[in-house]
Amino acid sequence: MSKRSIVHMLDPMAHNSPFDINMAVDAGYEIVIPYNSVKLEEVASLTQDAIFSRGPSGVKKTSLFIGGRDIGLAMDMLDAAKKAMVPPFEVSVFADPSGAFTTAAALVACVERDLKKNFDLPLSGMRAIVFGGTGPVGLATAVIVAQQGADTTIVDHFSIDTALDFAKEAKIRYGVSLRSTTAASDADKARLLSNADLVFCTAKAGIQVLNSSVLEDALQLKVAGDVNAVAPLGIEGLGIMDSGEPLVHAINSKGAVGIGALAVGNVKYKLQNALLKETLSSEKPVYLDFRNAFDGARKLV
Repeated sequence: MSKRSIVHMLDPMAHNSPFDINMAVDAGYEIVIPYNSVKLEEVASLTQDAIFSRGPSGVKKTSLFIGGRDIGLAMDMLDAAKKAMVPPFEVSVFADPSGAFTTAAALVACVERDLKKNFDLPLSGMRAIVFGGTGPVGLATAVIVAQQGADTTIVDHFSIDTALDFAKEAKIRYGVSLRSTTAASDADKARLLSNADLVFCTAKAGIQVLNSSVLEDALQLKVAGDVNAVAPLGIEGLGIMDSGEPLVHAINSKGAVGIGALAVGNVKYKLQNALLKETLSSEKPVYLDFRNAFDGARKLV
């Protein structure tokens, strides 16, 4: 009898994401099994339960998806699952905590595209500011941008210590150097924007990060991207569907353009679907994280 396709969705949180479950079904998985409150030390045994029960042919239709909100923990869980494999009993594993990897990859790829299109410049050497840089999407964004050679600063709204801690972890885990700061006031934000080339707004939904007054202080801004789709949007004057449209309030930055949340979201949706389909169709096991997501996003844009 033909084996049915199964994805086991491991999540350290109390609830699995309905978004991810829907995406797995839409990607073609016949059976989706959610596991919540999964501890790191449980990943190996769950992985081996999944691989040894189906035989060499069955593992080709079996995969693991790792969710949660902590990108460092997700990477540890991905590593634990990979180490638990016993070839030929080996399945694909895709980590995308809170959709952070696919959202960040889509955001950076869109910004990179418009930077090249409008200014004929690469990410390397750009000064990049990531507001909300200590959240899962923000930190993943910062790591991807820094790996492409940008001088990258992560911004926490409240605590410089939190920003410093996340930058230290990024250095240890991913080998990137991130600057750290806090920006609770418009004056702080204006200071950061004064010499920024790129801005990534990844703060919580419904929070306006940059108002028109702050944007006027940007002197060399080239591209700004926002992932907030809930009013008020993260960047004043940037439309939710904008894709390379002029930033109307960045009046002192000639040619500055912006990318809205749904423009990013369209790429993110296609990207997550494509990566889930890859885990389902690949002849050999694949292990997917933010790096694979960025490669895929670049192809999509």
